[in-house]
Amino acid sequence: MSALESEISELWDRKQNGDVSADTAGEDEYATLEAFLDALEDGEVRAAEKQGDAWEANEWVKQGILLNFGLREIQRYEHGGTTYNDVLPLADSSEYGDRGSRNTPDGTVVRQGAHIGSDCILMSPAFVNIGAHVGDGTLVDSCDTVGSCAQIGENVKLGANTLIGGVLEPVENAPVIVEDNVSLGAGCRVTSGFVVGENSVVGENTLLTPRIPVYDLVEEEVIYGELPANRRAFTRFVESSISDHDLFDGGAYKPAVVATDLETETLEATEREDALRE
Repeated sequence: MSALESEISELWDRKQNGDVSADTAGEDEYATLEAFLDALEDGEVRAAEKQGDAWEANEWVKQGILLNFGLREIQRYEHGGTTYNDVLPLADSSEYGDRGSRNTPDGTVVRQGAHIGSDCILMSPAFVNIGAHVGDGTLVDSCDTVGSCAQIGENVKLGANTLIGGVLEPVENAPVIVEDNVSLGAGCRVTSGFVVGENSVVGENTLLTPRIPVYDLVEEEVIYGELPANRRAFTRFVESSISDHDLFDGGAYKPAVVATDLETETLEATEREDALRE
Protein backbone atom coordinates (compact mmCIF):
# COMPACT_ATOMS: atom_id res chain seq x y z
CA MET A 1 0.00 0.00 0.00
CA SER A 2 1.44 3.34 -1.07
CA ALA A 3 1.58 6.34 1.22
CA LEU A 4 -1.11 8.07 -0.87
CA GLU A 5 -3.40 5.04 -0.69
CA SER A 6 -2.96 4.91 3.09
CA GLU A 7 -3.77 8.60 3.44
CA ILE A 8 -6.89 8.31 1.27
CA SER A 9 -8.09 5.20 3.10
CA GLU A 10 -7.60 6.87 6.47
CA LEU A 11 -9.38 10.01 5.29
CA TRP A 12 -12.24 7.89 3.94
CA ASP A 13 -12.68 6.19 7.31
CA ARG A 14 -12.70 9.57 9.08
CA LYS A 15 -15.33 10.86 6.62
CA GLN A 16 -17.48 7.76 7.11
CA ASN A 17 -17.23 8.07 10.89
CA GLY A 18 -18.19 11.74 10.82
CA ASP A 19 -14.80 12.89 12.09
CA VAL A 20 -14.22 15.22 9.13
CA SER A 21 -16.52 17.09 6.75
CA ALA A 22 -16.44 19.90 4.22
CA ASP A 23 -16.88 22.31 7.14
CA THR A 24 -13.95 20.96 9.16
CA ALA A 25 -11.45 19.84 6.49
CA GLY A 26 -8.22 21.80 6.64
CA GLU A 27 -4.85 22.20 4.91
CA ASP A 28 -3.68 18.64 5.60
CA GLU A 29 -6.83 17.09 4.17
CA TYR A 30 -6.80 19.29 1.09
CA ALA A 31 -3.11 18.58 0.52
CA THR A 32 -3.94 14.87 0.39
CA LEU A 33 -6.83 15.48 -2.02
CA GLU A 34 -4.69 17.64 -4.31
CA ALA A 35 -1.88 15.07 -4.37
CA PHE A 36 -4.45 12.44 -5.26
CA LEU A 37 -5.84 14.51 -8.16
CA ASP A 38 -2.32 15.10 -9.46
CA ALA A 39 -1.64 11.36 -9.38
CA LEU A 40 -4.84 10.70 -11.34
CA GLU A 41 -3.98 13.27 -14.00
CA ASP A 42 -0.42 11.94 -14.30
CA GLY A 43 -1.75 8.40 -14.78
CA GLU A 44 0.09 7.18 -11.70
CA VAL A 45 -3.11 5.79 -10.16
CA ARG A 46 -6.18 4.44 -11.95
CA ALA A 47 -9.74 3.62 -10.96
CA ALA A 48 -9.37 0.09 -12.38
CA GLU A 49 -6.50 -2.11 -13.53
CA LYS A 50 -6.26 -5.44 -15.32
CA GLN A 51 -5.33 -8.31 -13.03
CA GLY A 52 -4.63 -11.35 -15.16
CA ASP A 53 -7.56 -11.64 -17.55
CA ALA A 54 -10.01 -9.54 -15.52
CA TRP A 55 -10.39 -5.86 -14.75
CA GLU A 56 -10.74 -4.95 -11.09
CA ALA A 57 -11.71 -1.67 -9.49
CA ASN A 58 -9.28 0.10 -7.20
CA GLU A 59 -11.72 0.92 -4.42
CA TRP A 60 -9.43 3.39 -2.72
CA VAL A 61 -9.12 5.42 -5.93
CA LYS A 62 -12.89 5.70 -6.25
CA GLN A 63 -13.01 6.62 -2.56
CA GLY A 64 -10.53 9.41 -3.25
CA ILE A 65 -12.75 10.77 -6.01
CA LEU A 66 -15.81 10.70 -3.75
CA LEU A 67 -13.83 12.47 -1.01
CA ASN A 68 -13.10 15.30 -3.43
CA PHE A 69 -16.84 15.86 -3.65
CA GLY A 70 -17.70 15.21 -0.02
CA LEU A 71 -14.98 17.37 1.55
CA ARG A 72 -15.22 20.41 -0.72
CA GLU A 73 -17.69 23.27 -0.93
CA ILE A 74 -19.20 24.48 -4.19
CA GLN A 75 -17.22 27.39 -5.60
CA ARG A 76 -17.68 29.83 -8.44
CA TYR A 77 -15.20 29.56 -11.30
CA GLU A 78 -14.62 31.44 -14.54
CA HIS A 79 -13.80 29.74 -17.83
CA GLY A 80 -13.98 31.18 -21.33
CA GLY A 81 -16.01 34.13 -20.15
CA THR A 82 -18.56 31.85 -18.49
CA THR A 83 -19.21 31.54 -14.77
CA TYR A 84 -19.85 28.01 -13.53
CA ASN A 85 -20.28 26.43 -10.10
CA ASP A 86 -18.61 23.19 -9.03
CA VAL A 87 -16.50 21.65 -6.28
CA LEU A 88 -13.51 21.35 -8.62
CA PRO A 89 -12.13 23.48 -11.45
CA LEU A 90 -11.49 22.19 -14.95
CA ALA A 91 -8.20 20.47 -15.67
CA ASP A 92 -5.20 22.60 -16.63
CA SER A 93 -4.67 21.66 -20.29
CA SER A 94 -1.71 23.98 -20.88
CA GLU A 95 0.75 21.06 -21.08
CA TYR A 96 -1.26 18.91 -23.48
CA GLY A 97 0.56 20.34 -26.49
CA ASP A 98 3.94 19.49 -24.96
CA ARG A 99 3.04 15.80 -25.23
CA GLY A 100 1.48 16.09 -28.68
CA SER A 101 -2.17 16.15 -27.61
CA ARG A 102 -4.79 18.51 -29.04
CA ASN A 103 -8.02 19.82 -27.51
CA THR A 104 -10.09 22.06 -29.75
CA PRO A 105 -11.83 25.12 -28.24
CA ASP A 106 -15.45 26.02 -27.56
CA GLY A 107 -16.74 22.96 -25.80
CA THR A 108 -13.94 20.51 -25.03
CA VAL A 109 -14.21 20.06 -21.26
CA VAL A 110 -11.82 17.97 -19.18
CA ARG A 111 -12.53 17.90 -15.48
CA GLN A 112 -9.70 17.99 -12.96
CA GLY A 113 -8.60 14.47 -12.06
CA ALA A 114 -8.87 13.03 -15.59
CA HIS A 115 -5.82 11.63 -17.36
CA ILE A 116 -5.19 12.60 -20.99
CA GLY A 117 -2.29 10.74 -22.57
CA SER A 118 0.17 11.74 -25.28
CA ASP A 119 -0.80 12.25 -28.93
CA CYS A 120 -4.52 12.37 -28.12
CA ILE A 121 -7.12 14.35 -30.05
CA LEU A 122 -10.13 15.81 -28.23
CA MET A 123 -12.63 17.35 -30.65
CA SER A 124 -15.19 19.86 -29.42
CA PRO A 125 -17.69 19.51 -27.99
CA ALA A 126 -16.54 16.64 -25.78
CA PHE A 127 -16.53 15.94 -22.05
CA VAL A 128 -14.08 13.85 -20.01
CA ASN A 129 -15.05 13.36 -16.38
CA ILE A 130 -12.97 12.97 -13.22
CA GLY A 131 -11.21 9.64 -12.82
CA ALA A 132 -11.34 8.83 -16.52
CA HIS A 133 -8.14 7.57 -18.13
CA VAL A 134 -7.63 8.29 -21.85
CA GLY A 135 -4.65 6.41 -23.23
CA ASP A 136 -1.97 7.58 -25.67
CA GLY A 137 -2.98 8.13 -29.27
CA THR A 138 -6.73 8.04 -28.61
CA LEU A 139 -9.31 10.10 -30.51
CA VAL A 140 -12.28 11.51 -28.57
CA ASP A 141 -14.52 12.86 -31.31
CA SER A 142 -17.20 15.55 -31.32
CA CYS A 143 -20.16 15.16 -28.95
CA ASP A 144 -18.43 12.33 -27.03
CA THR A 145 -18.73 11.78 -23.30
CA VAL A 146 -16.17 9.81 -21.31
CA GLY A 147 -17.75 9.16 -17.92
CA SER A 148 -16.22 9.11 -14.46
CA CYS A 149 -13.56 6.41 -13.96
CA ALA A 150 -13.92 5.04 -17.51
CA GLN A 151 -10.70 3.44 -18.69
CA ILE A 152 -9.96 4.07 -22.37
CA GLY A 153 -6.91 2.33 -23.81
CA GLU A 154 -4.26 3.41 -26.29
CA ASN A 155 -4.95 4.13 -29.96
CA VAL A 156 -8.71 3.97 -29.44
CA LYS A 157 -11.14 5.73 -31.79
CA LEU A 158 -14.36 6.94 -30.22
CA GLY A 159 -16.69 7.90 -33.05
CA ALA A 160 -18.73 11.08 -32.93
CA ASN A 161 -21.64 11.15 -30.46
CA THR A 162 -20.32 8.18 -28.48
CA LEU A 163 -21.25 7.79 -24.81
CA ILE A 164 -18.89 6.02 -22.43
CA GLY A 165 -20.81 5.70 -19.18
CA GLY A 166 -19.39 6.47 -15.76
CA VAL A 167 -19.36 4.09 -12.78
CA LEU A 168 -18.38 5.79 -9.53
CA GLU A 169 -20.56 4.01 -7.00
CA PRO A 170 -20.53 1.42 -5.56
CA VAL A 171 -16.78 1.75 -5.22
CA GLU A 172 -16.16 -1.98 -5.69
CA ASN A 173 -17.72 -2.01 -9.17
CA ALA A 174 -15.37 -1.84 -12.14
CA PRO A 175 -16.05 1.03 -14.56
CA VAL A 176 -16.47 0.86 -18.33
CA ILE A 177 -13.34 -0.48 -20.03
CA VAL A 178 -12.36 0.08 -23.66
CA GLU A 179 -9.09 -1.72 -24.30
CA ASP A 180 -6.27 -0.83 -26.71
CA ASN A 181 -6.81 -0.38 -30.45
CA VAL A 182 -10.61 -0.46 -30.29
CA SER A 183 -12.70 1.47 -32.83
CA LEU A 184 -16.22 2.47 -31.80
CA GLY A 185 -18.48 3.74 -34.58
CA ALA A 186 -20.50 6.93 -34.29
CA GLY A 187 -23.35 6.88 -31.81
CA CYS A 188 -22.18 3.88 -29.77
CA ARG A 189 -23.16 3.56 -26.11
CA VAL A 190 -21.02 1.62 -23.62
CA THR A 191 -22.42 1.51 -20.07
CA SER A 192 -22.53 -0.19 -16.67
CA GLY A 193 -19.02 -1.60 -16.49
CA PHE A 194 -19.04 -3.27 -19.92
CA VAL A 195 -15.59 -4.36 -21.20
CA VAL A 196 -14.72 -3.94 -24.88
CA GLY A 197 -11.83 -6.26 -25.73
CA GLU A 198 -8.71 -5.03 -27.53
CA ASN A 199 -8.53 -4.67 -31.30
CA SER A 200 -12.31 -4.87 -31.71
CA VAL A 201 -14.31 -2.82 -34.22
CA VAL A 202 -17.87 -1.89 -33.23
CA GLY A 203 -20.44 -0.70 -35.73
CA GLU A 204 -22.20 2.62 -35.34
CA ASN A 205 -25.15 3.02 -32.95
CA THR A 206 -24.33 -0.20 -31.10
CA LEU A 207 -25.41 -0.41 -27.45
CA LEU A 208 -23.02 -2.37 -25.23
CA THR A 209 -24.40 -2.99 -21.75
CA PRO A 210 -24.46 -6.06 -19.46
CA ARG A 211 -28.21 -6.39 -19.98
CA ILE A 212 -27.94 -7.01 -23.73
CA PRO A 213 -26.61 -10.41 -24.90
CA VAL A 214 -23.55 -10.69 -27.11
CA TYR A 215 -23.87 -13.55 -29.61
CA ASP A 216 -20.23 -14.51 -30.16
CA LEU A 217 -20.18 -16.44 -33.42
CA VAL A 218 -16.46 -17.15 -33.04
CA GLU A 219 -16.77 -19.23 -29.87
CA GLU A 220 -20.45 -19.97 -30.54
CA GLU A 221 -21.68 -18.79 -27.16
CA VAL A 222 -23.86 -16.09 -25.67
CA ILE A 223 -22.09 -13.83 -23.18
CA TYR A 224 -22.96 -10.76 -21.14
CA GLY A 225 -20.96 -7.75 -20.01
CA GLU A 226 -18.06 -8.03 -22.42
CA LEU A 227 -17.05 -8.13 -26.05
CA PRO A 228 -14.09 -10.47 -26.56
CA ALA A 229 -10.90 -9.21 -28.19
CA ASN A 230 -10.46 -9.15 -31.96
CA ARG A 231 -14.15 -8.99 -32.83
CA ARG A 232 -16.31 -7.11 -35.31
CA ALA A 233 -19.59 -6.29 -33.56
CA PHE A 234 -22.90 -4.81 -34.65
CA THR A 235 -26.51 -4.64 -33.51
CA ARG A 236 -29.13 -7.15 -34.60
CA PHE A 237 -32.61 -7.90 -33.25
CA VAL A 238 -33.62 -11.31 -31.94
CA GLU A 239 -36.98 -12.75 -30.99
CA SER A 240 -38.23 -11.60 -27.61
CA SER A 241 -39.72 -13.84 -24.95
CA ILE A 242 -42.91 -11.86 -25.49
CA SER A 243 -42.91 -13.29 -29.01
CA ASP A 244 -46.33 -13.21 -30.68
CA HIS A 245 -48.75 -10.66 -29.31
CA ASP A 246 -51.76 -8.89 -30.68
CA LEU A 247 -49.99 -5.55 -30.21
CA PHE A 248 -46.96 -6.63 -32.26
CA ASP A 249 -47.50 -7.46 -35.89
CA GLY A 250 -45.19 -10.37 -36.63
CA GLY A 251 -43.95 -10.76 -33.06
CA ALA A 252 -41.77 -8.76 -30.65
CA TYR A 253 -38.00 -8.41 -30.89
CA LYS A 254 -35.23 -7.18 -28.60
CA PRO A 255 -31.75 -5.79 -29.37
CA ALA A 256 -28.68 -8.00 -29.29
CA VAL A 257 -25.04 -7.70 -30.35
CA VAL A 258 -23.51 -10.07 -32.89
CA ALA A 259 -19.73 -10.58 -32.78
CA THR A 260 -17.72 -12.14 -35.60
CA ASP A 261 -14.08 -12.41 -36.64
CA LEU A 262 -12.39 -9.25 -37.85
CA GLU A 263 -12.03 -8.94 -41.60
CA THR A 264 -9.20 -7.25 -43.49
CA GLU A 265 -11.62 -4.78 -45.08
CA THR A 266 -12.89 -3.78 -41.64
CA LEU A 267 -9.41 -3.08 -40.33
CA GLU A 268 -8.53 -1.02 -43.42
CA ALA A 269 -11.64 1.12 -42.94
CA THR A 270 -10.59 2.04 -39.40
CA GLU A 271 -7.22 3.34 -40.60
CA ARG A 272 -8.57 6.11 -42.82
CA GLU A 273 -8.40 8.70 -40.04
CA ASP A 274 -4.69 8.21 -39.38
CA ALA A 275 -3.90 11.26 -41.52
CA LEU A 276 -5.31 13.40 -38.69
CA ARG A 277 -2.32 12.45 -36.59
CA GLU A 278 0.43 13.23 -39.10
